[in-house]
Amino acid sequence: MTVVRAAMTETCNVYPHMPATVAELPTLSGRLDELRRANLDHHVELLEAAAAQGARVVGLGELFPAPYFALGGDPMWRGLAEDATSGETVTRLCAAARRLDLVIIAPIYELTPSGQRFNTAVVIDEHGAILGKYRKTHIPYGQNEQGSFHENLYYDRSDGENGGGPAVLGQNRFFPVFQTSRGRIGVAICYDRHFEGVMWSLARGGAELVFSPAVTFGAKSQRMWRLEFQVDAARHNLFIAGSNRRGVEPPWNQPYFGDSHFAGPGGVLDNLSQHPSLVIADVDLGQLAAPDPSGWNLPRDIRHEIYVPRT
Repeated sequence: MTVVRAAMTETCNVYPHMPATVAELPTLSGRLDELRRANLDHHVELLEAAAAQGARVVGLGELFPAPYFALGGDPMWRGLAEDATSGETVTRLCAAARRLDLVIIAPIYELTPSGQRFNTAVVIDEHGAILGKYRKTHIPYGQNEQGSFHENLYYDRSDGENGGGPAVLGQNRFFPVFQTSRGRIGVAICYDRHFEGVMWSLARGGAELVFSPAVTFGAKSQRMWRLEFQVDAARHNLFIAGSNRRGVEPPWNQPYFGDSHFAGPGGVLDNLSQHPSLVIADVDLGQLAAPDPSGWNLPRDIRHEIYVPRT
């Protein structure tokens, strides 16, 4: 069976006690665990809804247990980071994966034993085992016409440590591919999607389905959102799940445009979801082995010596 029903979330922070103004944010400092737990509860419910509709692999949103705090520079938010193997979020998601028979891609705020922090997607199989993780490689900071983002204040660029075993495929340790029972899965988090080598590296590593969770906003980002994924899916013969946060989060009230979707070599896939916070599609991985209807054969005709320096 080559058709996999895949899902991703499209939601935002649900913690009900967010302050009304940015100046009041320090009042949350003693309630970060409560905030994280509210979002974790919400996403477990979404996993249950996805499984009820037949999904077998689900990607959650970027930094899903929290609001998008990088709109400002408040060190308080560093307290949200947690262990990527034994923290509450991963522990509960491993149990949910077993209970619901799901492969889960879970982007969390990771705290390592040495005290480093990363924007990390943990990949969990349907038995509740952690296959490995992907740490966001490209870290943005800047501003657009709607707001600013300061991710460099909160976490580091990937060090290439994916913590995986035999399930991790490919030779590029910065862009691991995970062998799962639902296909070969890669991850590219938000800003990563803009860099031309990312999808190329994942495709060369054997990826069939790439989850790209994001928190993105602004006119150019919205204009390019679907274009980038469709071009990369066609160029690299992949399916890509582009997930963006949707809605506004007090107290910043920055709007996130959503528009999450699955793209494949043939274009955008139909959304089968019956839930407003889920996008679901039937992904036919068998199509990737078929001849390209355009007559192109890009893997055959690429001139690697142009793109990859020889050593």
